[in-house]
Amino acid sequence: MKPELAPQVAGTLTESRRKFLEKAGLSMTLSLFGVSFFTSCSSTEDADPTTPPVGGGNGNGISISGNTISIDLNTQQGLQNAGNWLLITNARTLVANVNGSFVALTSVCTHSGCFDSWTFGNNRFTCRCHGSVFDPSGQVLQGPANAPLQQFNTQVSGTNLIITR
Repeated sequence: MKPELAPQVAGTLTESRRKFLEKAGLSMTLSLFGVSFFTSCSSTEDADPTTPPVGGGNGNGISISGNTISIDLNTQQGLQNAGNWLLITNARTLVANVNGSFVALTSVCTHSGCFDSWTFGNNRFTCRCHGSVFDPSGQVLQGPANAPLQQFNTQVSGTNLIITR
């Protein structure tokens, strides 16, 4: 006695049906996990693609010696323009040109200690770890942080910006 073969049905999905299923799958995934699942905890999400990451040293015009950071404004030319900023990760320092004046703050968020996930826009620093927002003097504008960021002294000497921590 021969085993009976199961009947087979074959076919192809139309282009419109395929697109519908792709969108439905994406919608289900987003509703299940939420958009924040895909956008949280990225340290390069809003980074300016024209500005190389700044770590301090290695020919980028930034030198760190003890509590002093020196930034060569001829090398870091973008910082000369109002609204531009730097995150110096190994000095845990935020630096910004706010309307022609330089400000420097600790990049260690007072909420949870994140130090390398920041954006700057509209004269506000935003820690992307949990959404705390600070003004250029380090004061909290929006929590969850409830303590200000430490502010550092800045002065320009020739073409160097000197930050004293």
